[in-house]
This record gives sequence, structure tokens and C-alpha cells, in this order.
Amino acid sequence: MEKKIIRIGDEHYILATSALADARTHVLKHGETFGIFNPYGDIQHIGLGEQGLYHEGTRFLSKFEFNLEKSHPFLLSSTIKSDNALLAVDLTNPDLLLPHLPRGTLHISRTKLLYDARCLEQFRFTNYSSDPLTFVFSIQYEVDFADLFEVRGEQRSQRGVVTVSTLSECSVLWKYQGLDHVQRATQLTTDLSPKNATTGSMDFELSLGSKDEKIIHINVTCSVNGEAPVPMVFSVAQTHAASDLQDSKARFCALYSGNEQFNDWLNRSLDDVCMMTTDLPQGPYPYAGVPWFSTPFGRDGIITALECLWINPDLARGVLNFLASTQATDVLPEQDAEPGKILHETRKGEMAALKEIPFAQYYGSVDSTPLFILLAGAYYDRTGDKDFIVSLWPHVDRALAWIDQYGDKDRDGFVEYFRQTPTGLAQQGWKDSYDSIFHADGTLAEGPIALCEVQGYVYGAKRAASNLAEMLGYAERAATLLQEAHVLKDLFNRTFWSDTLNTYVLALDGNKHPCVVRSTNAGHTLFTEIAQKDRVERMVEGLLEEEFFSGWGIRTIPTTETRYNPMAYHNGSIWPHDNALIALGMSRYGWTEGVERILGALFDMSIHVELRRLPELICGFTRKPGESPILYPVACAPQAWAAGAVFLLLQACLGMSFQGTEREIRFTNPYLPEFLPFLKITNLRMGKYSADLELTRTASDVMINVTRKDDDLNIVTVR
Repeated sequence: MEKKIIRIGDEHYILATSALADARTHVLKHGETFGIFNPYGDIQHIGLGEQGLYHEGTRFLSKFEFNLEKSHPFLLSSTIKSDNALLAVDLTNPDLLLPHLPRGTLHISRTKLLYDARCLEQFRFTNYSSDPLTFVFSIQYEVDFADLFEVRGEQRSQRGVVTVSTLSECSVLWKYQGLDHVQRATQLTTDLSPKNATTGSMDFELSLGSKDEKIIHINVTCSVNGEAPVPMVFSVAQTHAASDLQDSKARFCALYSGNEQFNDWLNRSLDDVCMMTTDLPQGPYPYAGVPWFSTPFGRDGIITALECLWINPDLARGVLNFLASTQATDVLPEQDAEPGKILHETRKGEMAALKEIPFAQYYGSVDSTPLFILLAGAYYDRTGDKDFIVSLWPHVDRALAWIDQYGDKDRDGFVEYFRQTPTGLAQQGWKDSYDSIFHADGTLAEGPIALCEVQGYVYGAKRAASNLAEMLGYAERAATLLQEAHVLKDLFNRTFWSDTLNTYVLALDGNKHPCVVRSTNAGHTLFTEIAQKDRVERMVEGLLEEEFFSGWGIRTIPTTETRYNPMAYHNGSIWPHDNALIALGMSRYGWTEGVERILGALFDMSIHVELRRLPELICGFTRKPGESPILYPVACAPQAWAAGAVFLLLQACLGMSFQGTEREIRFTNPYLPEFLPFLKITNLRMGKYSADLELTRTASDVMINVTRKDDDLNIVTVR
């Protein structure tokens, strides 16, 4: 595949070089390793060129093709198992016009799994003919040790050195001595001796009697600086992977509804969150998305943790722990770092280590820091875990200092961003495309830029920090923070509101001129409750108008805006997490109609997309009867905060909140849409206590039946 440059000026992009239809792929992930395979289970240089086996930001296997009698076999079926643990592929021999191999007599089952830096594959060959069969099959393989950013299209003037050697007739070893002085190695091993073997292929001959079968294994391991995984047989790895998955899912409460299609969405979402979560030394952390963002992102991790907070607070604790451990301590312009600032992303790999890209430990997001504080407050509300907050408070305190000292450098009361390095991100909110912040005439806004939703995040952060300070006994600090929040709310509502738009403007540019543009950014002000109550009705009605609401969800900007493009990354597309945050905000102001429409739209989307897996985003085209949503060509799937959206939407419907210190679970005006006659929640935990609930929809209400509850847990309904 011809490589194309993705840096335009100083910006980094993901290129869409072909349509997804040209190269449908399957994804597996475990820990720091993920694989992207075609429907045959192969790795090929086609489509977007992203197929491969990756470990710690590097591609350790760039080609792996299985051929039968020098031709591709015929594909019968190909799917990721429902729990995301295995890729199962069924093949047969095509009509090769070979007398010794009649069509459709040979069944080939391929099963792949990833486990601890290994890709293990089991081939099962079964002869369904009444006669013996003898046939030849082969595998071709290549290793390029390309950095993930090279795969994305980044050009490099120099690379390290690759060597390849044959350890035995059944094993090939590649080593790459990187310019970062790190040695990476890939080893491929098979348990069947090949007829012929080279450093690029193996040919095998196999004989099967009638109705006989033969199982062979091909394993690929990834190692860094000699730390190779120990050998493991397929069945043992499968058992360990299943056990790990069960342990991961046990951290979540169980959900079951009266709609099987909705259950499919719930189950896939849970499995995707579990797959995307990597157990780091600081705790579990949901990596952002496969393939391009399989790494810790501050904003993504925080929002995913918020989405999943009610079903698994352990995820939030892991996110907070990791982000606290990586909080910036110095002014480092090349990393957009300042003391107290929370991480945007961290990358492993050669290019990050050599600073060919700025993302080894990069802080170019304006919202991670207030969202970190907001999550800390929400975690305490959810759990009442005072000991953890005591340990976290110094990091919260530093984050607050960053907001006041570095976030608001001109002291106008608003937090702005302006990148410090030309290779960093120009836009540092969640819509980080270079063209996502603009004026009504389409002119791009010049920085420093104050985004409307970020002011809401800061408002929410100061309120949360005030509560934490009060709990810790810092009464004066708590009062000051609460007063600062009130002042910000008043200033924001006077400065950002537009009577012309009937919503808050997108941003203020570097000259304090408003970007008079309608956007979902303003919808996030509902989530943080900085929006003035008497303006909410106009905002909600606007977000649900046809120009905004496509039928599949709310577009990032409406069709009436100058830069609207349904195929743009941030200027007209539809993002599940964005919609879920807006829905939660609507519920906080009592607008259940909006929650219902958003939940219904995303539920319908889940029915139409592959595996019931909501992608990172879809195109913003208007929904047409009988047609599926139009996919965005390079959207990550799975994407953690897209997977978590359904859980936040359910929280919005149920009006669910927590008072951890009181061991209270509260439902305020709970609601279920028509397509959900009931919802069962099992093992809803609060500390060491738990409860099982069944919520049933009636003609005008939701009945909550507590089927099991520990005595010290309180369930409260407010209507």
C-alpha cells in the first residue's frame, strides 16, 4: 500500500484512503495488544492498511495469509464471539477443478485469541468426503515493526534495522533494533512441521481419512527488550482469557431488560468496555478505541468512567489513580504541559520515544483537568470512599490551581486554550479537528479559545471540589470554591448566551468575539447544570429540531451552519457519547422527552450496526425509512465512550443518583420508554452492600420492586 502523509501543516490526521466496504475487519484486544484481521482471519495490505498485530504502539505482524492449494479458501462465516474473546472463521475449499479435492468437502475452522502479548490460532481441518484427502496449504507472513503513526501514514526519514532468522523448521524470529535503543521481537511458531519453510512462508501437506480431523496451532508472540511471553498452549490461554473476562464482568452490576434487541446492545456494550479496559498498576483503565486510540486518553477515560460509574465505580477509581500518577508537574511547552494539568494522551512506541510525535506524554486538552475533578466528586458521591479522596485531594488541589493560574491566563474568568507547540493539537476540546471551532461565516476562530462546554466543566469541577473540601474539613476552602462556581455561572450566562441562537455560543475567540454557532457543545452545559433554567426549554427544543436531530441522534452542528458536512469528523456527524451526555443533562432539568428520543435513536442505531456495536461516530445524514445509518469510514469500533453511552442513557432515564455516605440509591422521576417494559438490575453495589431491583413500566409510571437488599442500603424514589 502506498503511504500517504497525514501531517498537513502541523496537524495530525487519520486518512480515509478507501471505504470500509473494501476491507471489513474484525478486532481483538487484550491488555497492550490488539489485532485487526480481515473476515478470513488474515492480515493483508489492503483497504486502509491498518490490519496487523500490534503491541505497545508497534505493529509486530504486518501480513499473515492462509491459502489452500495456492488459492484463497471459500468463506462460510466469520464473527467475533459475543464476549469479544475469540474470532471464529469457517472456511471450505472452493471449486478448484482439482479431482483430488472436490468442492465443499473440506471444512476449515480458524479460531484466534489474544492473551498477554500472544496471538494464538487454532486450525481445525475436517474431511467430510467419503474418500481420503491429501492437500497442501500455506501461510505467508511479514513483519514491519511499523509505529502506529507510520501505519496512519506518517513519513519517517530513518528507521531501525530488522533481522529475521529461522530458529527451526517450525519457528521464525524477527528482531527490530529501534532508533530508540529498544529491541522488539516477533516469533512465529507452528506445531506441524512444514513441507517447505522460508523466512516469508511455510507450506504444509496434510492427509485426512474420511471424516477425520486434524488440529494444528500457529502462535505469534510479541516481546520488548527480551521480555518474551512464556509458551502457552491454545486451550490454556483460552481458559485464562475466559477467567479474566469473567472477573472483569463481575465488577459490573448485571442488566437485563424485556427487549432482547436492547439486551444485545447492553451485552455488547459491556463486553466492549471490558475488552477496552486494561489493568494498569494504578487500576483498570478504559483505552479509548481501536485501532488508532488503543492507549490511555484522559478525556476519554474520564467520560467512559462517568458513563459506567453507576454500574462499576472501580473503573472511575482506576482512571483517577492513573491520571493522578501522570499529572503534570512542570512547564513543558513541547508537551503542552503545565503544573497540575491532567493528561490528554500517552503513547508507547518508537516515534513517541524519539519525540517524532509529541504524544509520549501529552497534555494538549483543556477539559481533562476540570473533568478529572468532576469525576473525583462523582466517585465520592457514588461510593463514599473517603480514604481514597484523602489520598487524591492533593491532585485535585493542583488541578484547581491549574484552572486558576494556567487555564485562565488573562484572568477574564474563563478557561481558554492555546497550544504551546506547533506539532500539538490546535483545537484542544473534545472536538479537536483543526476546523471544529469557527464563526458563523465559516472563518476559523483564532486562539486563545474559550469553549462553552469547558466553562460548564469548570463550574461542575468547582462545585464538586467544594463538596470534597467540606467533607475533608476545609470549610473556608469549600465556601470559596462554591462562591467561585456561582460567579462563573453568572458570568457565563451573561457572556455566552445568544438570544438569536436560543442557545449558548460555541466559543469566544482570542479577541473575545463570540462564535455565534449552534453546536452540541452547548448541550453539555445541561450535563454540568451551568445552563440557566429559564433557557433550557429553548435549548432542548432546538436540539430536537430536524436541523439538529437526524433520526439517528443529534448532530454535532445543525444542517444550517456554514461548515455543516455530514461526513466531517466534528462538523455534522453524530457521536453516541455526545448524545448520552446531553441526554443526562436533559434529565437533570426534567426533559424526559428528549432523553427518550435520544435513547430510541441510538437503540435503533445499535440494531443496524455490525455486532450491535456503536462506533465512535456515524455520518450525520438524515435518517431515511428502511435504510441503515451511514458509517464514518475511519471510526474506531470498538470505542470505549461509545460503548459506555447506553449505561449513561439508562441513568438519565431512571433519574438515578447516589449518596455514598448515606448508602442511598435514589431514583428521581424514573422513566422507561415503550420498548423497555422492564429492567432488572442485579448486584447494584455501594461499598460492601448491594441490592437487586426490578423496574417495571406502567401506563404512567415506573414501579420499582426491590427483590433483594442488604439492610444498610437505602433505596429512595422521588416523584
